[in-house]
Amino acid sequence: MRAILDVVLMALQFYTYLVIANVVMSLLFQFNIIDWSNQVVRQIWNAVAAITEPVLQRIRAALPAMGGLDLSPLVLLFGIYFVQNVIVRYIYPNVF
Repeated sequence: MRAILDVVLMALQFYTYLVIANVVMSLLFQFNIIDWSNQVVRQIWNAVAAITEPVLQRIRAALPAMGGLDLSPLVLLFGIYFVQNVIVRYIYPNVF
Protein backbone atom coordinates (compact mmCIF):
# COMPACT_ATOMS: atom_id res chain seq x y z
CA MET A 1 0.00 0.00 0.00
CA ARG A 2 2.87 2.36 0.74
CA ALA A 3 4.20 1.80 -2.76
CA ILE A 4 0.91 3.06 -4.18
CA LEU A 5 1.06 6.13 -1.95
CA ASP A 6 4.64 6.76 -3.09
CA VAL A 7 3.54 6.61 -6.72
CA VAL A 8 0.68 9.04 -5.99
CA LEU A 9 3.10 11.43 -4.28
CA MET A 10 5.51 11.26 -7.23
CA ALA A 11 2.67 11.88 -9.68
CA LEU A 12 1.54 14.92 -7.68
CA GLN A 13 5.11 16.24 -7.63
CA PHE A 14 5.41 15.75 -11.40
CA TYR A 15 2.10 17.56 -11.92
CA THR A 16 3.44 20.42 -9.79
CA TYR A 17 6.39 20.72 -12.15
CA LEU A 18 4.04 20.76 -15.14
CA VAL A 19 1.95 23.57 -13.62
CA ILE A 20 5.10 25.60 -12.98
CA ALA A 21 6.26 24.94 -16.55
CA ASN A 22 2.86 26.12 -17.80
CA VAL A 23 3.16 29.39 -15.88
CA VAL A 24 6.75 30.02 -16.96
CA MET A 25 6.06 29.27 -20.61
CA SER A 26 2.99 31.48 -20.54
CA LEU A 27 5.08 34.37 -19.23
CA LEU A 28 7.79 33.73 -21.82
CA PHE A 29 5.17 33.86 -24.57
CA GLN A 30 3.70 37.07 -23.17
CA PHE A 31 7.07 38.85 -23.17
CA ASN A 32 8.04 37.47 -26.61
CA ILE A 33 11.10 35.67 -25.31
CA ILE A 34 10.01 32.50 -27.07
CA ASP A 35 7.69 32.43 -30.05
CA TRP A 36 5.19 30.12 -31.66
CA SER A 37 7.20 29.70 -34.87
CA ASN A 38 9.56 27.19 -33.25
CA GLN A 39 7.95 23.79 -33.71
CA VAL A 40 9.65 22.18 -30.67
CA VAL A 41 8.44 24.98 -28.38
CA ARG A 42 4.94 24.67 -29.79
CA GLN A 43 4.89 20.89 -29.20
CA ILE A 44 6.13 21.29 -25.63
CA TRP A 45 3.50 23.96 -24.98
CA ASN A 46 0.74 21.82 -26.47
CA ALA A 47 1.74 18.84 -24.32
CA VAL A 48 1.96 20.87 -21.10
CA ALA A 49 -1.29 22.70 -21.84
CA ALA A 50 -3.12 19.47 -22.69
CA ILE A 51 -2.19 18.05 -19.30
CA THR A 52 -2.75 21.13 -17.12
CA GLU A 53 -5.50 23.14 -18.78
CA PRO A 54 -8.48 20.85 -18.00
CA VAL A 55 -7.87 21.26 -14.26
CA LEU A 56 -7.00 24.95 -14.54
CA GLN A 57 -10.18 25.66 -16.55
CA ARG A 58 -12.35 24.20 -13.80
CA ILE A 59 -10.57 26.31 -11.18
CA ARG A 60 -10.91 29.43 -13.35
CA ALA A 61 -14.65 28.80 -13.64
CA ALA A 62 -14.97 28.63 -9.85
CA LEU A 63 -12.82 31.70 -9.08
CA PRO A 64 -14.27 35.20 -9.27
CA ALA A 65 -12.97 37.55 -11.97
CA MET A 66 -9.75 39.24 -10.89
CA GLY A 67 -9.24 41.45 -13.92
CA GLY A 68 -6.19 40.29 -15.85
CA LEU A 69 -4.75 38.28 -12.96
CA ASP A 70 -4.98 34.49 -13.21
CA LEU A 71 -4.73 32.87 -9.79
CA SER A 72 -5.78 29.39 -10.89
CA PRO A 73 -2.22 27.93 -10.97
CA LEU A 74 -1.63 29.20 -7.44
CA VAL A 75 -4.88 27.63 -6.21
CA LEU A 76 -3.96 24.37 -7.94
CA LEU A 77 -0.49 24.34 -6.38
CA PHE A 78 -1.98 24.96 -2.93
CA GLY A 79 -4.42 22.10 -3.52
CA ILE A 80 -1.62 19.74 -4.56
CA TYR A 81 0.42 20.77 -1.53
CA PHE A 82 -2.59 20.13 0.73
CA VAL A 83 -3.19 16.65 -0.73
CA GLN A 84 0.48 15.77 -0.39
CA ASN A 85 0.50 16.84 3.26
CA VAL A 86 -2.66 14.86 4.03
CA ILE A 87 -1.09 11.75 2.51
CA VAL A 88 2.24 12.18 4.30
CA ARG A 89 0.87 13.17 7.71
CA TYR A 90 -2.34 11.15 8.06
CA ILE A 91 -2.56 8.32 5.55
CA TYR A 92 1.05 7.15 5.17
CA PRO A 93 1.76 6.56 8.90
CA ASN A 94 -1.42 4.52 9.35
CA VAL A 95 -0.67 2.09 6.52
CA PHE A 96 1.09 -1.05 7.66
